[in-house]
Amino acid sequence: MPSRLDDELLRLVSAGVLRQYQAESLRDAADAEVDAARTAAARQQSELPAAPPPKPRTPPAAPHSNALVEVLGYVGGVLLLGAVALLTLANWGEMGRAARISTGSVAAVVLLGAAVLLKLVRRRDQLASALASLGCCVTGFATYVAIEGETGRVVGVAVALTLACLGLWWLAGSSLLVATFSILAVGVLVITADVLTPEDGSASNSAGIAGTGFILVAFVLAMLGLVRDQATAWSLAGAAMFSSSICWLIQDRGEIMALAVGTAGPAALLVAYGRRRTSVYAVVGCSILLVIWPTALYQLTDNVAGVAIGLVVASVALLFAVLLLSRRRAAD
Repeated sequence: MPSRLDDELLRLVSAGVLRQYQAESLRDAADAEVDAARTAAARQQSELPAAPPPKPRTPPAAPHSNALVEVLGYVGGVLLLGAVALLTLANWGEMGRAARISTGSVAAVVLLGAAVLLKLVRRRDQLASALASLGCCVTGFATYVAIEGETGRVVGVAVALTLACLGLWWLAGSSLLVATFSILAVGVLVITADVLTPEDGSASNSAGIAGTGFILVAFVLAMLGLVRDQATAWSLAGAAMFSSSICWLIQDRGEIMALAVGTAGPAALLVAYGRRRTSVYAVVGCSILLVIWPTALYQLTDNVAGVAIGLVVASVALLFAVLLLSRRRAAD
């Protein structure tokens, strides 16, 4: 027992307040209470689960070095492809048909083989997608060189599009969406010029056919956005609607259709921006309005006032996008 309790009990006994046996009873009771408290504390300590051993500390990952390696890989690949392309273009006229076919085939095999290898070892998925997209385009070009003529162009587009679809099914990178858009755009122009345009037809009369084809391309990309990178696919769909509007501007008396297409695409993108809160939709939609409306109204009115009205429409759409963005920030 603490000496303070003993001193206090001794003082009370000396003063006649307590008898000796009462002081001893109080001391025994205090000792029993202290012992019970110590026993309960020891029991609780023994019932606690054992603390897990400390985990070994792993060194932090180095994302900057990994990103640097990937960027250097992209830069190196672009420089290598640029060098090969320059050498090929410089000597293309002097190369025979067999040399041209072998050059295109080797480039396609190297690009596609590198993409497949990177995918199989599960490294650099974005780089694999970029190499696959280049390989699809190069394979289509090699097919055109091998067959030549109108048939070669159609078959080359078909082969490149087939490979791009297989790549989209196997890989998930946005580069293949860009390649698919490019191949579909070339396909629209090839089919319009080589298949659907009569020999005595003019470019201004067949531009509407290409404009309709680009609307179909926008629909295909919108559907791809449901299963792949939505922001990239829907932005490319907006680019396809923009291309369609340009074609309708070239078409004789196609300004009204250009306005309709150039309004439907941005409207869909702005609705998607309001729902998904992805800024690229607003940027692409407002850019289309900023180009198509002033140009189409100028062609319709043959007056600068048409350009002013088109700019007002584009500014209203931009202010609407800014309003949506400010509401989103206020809600957050």
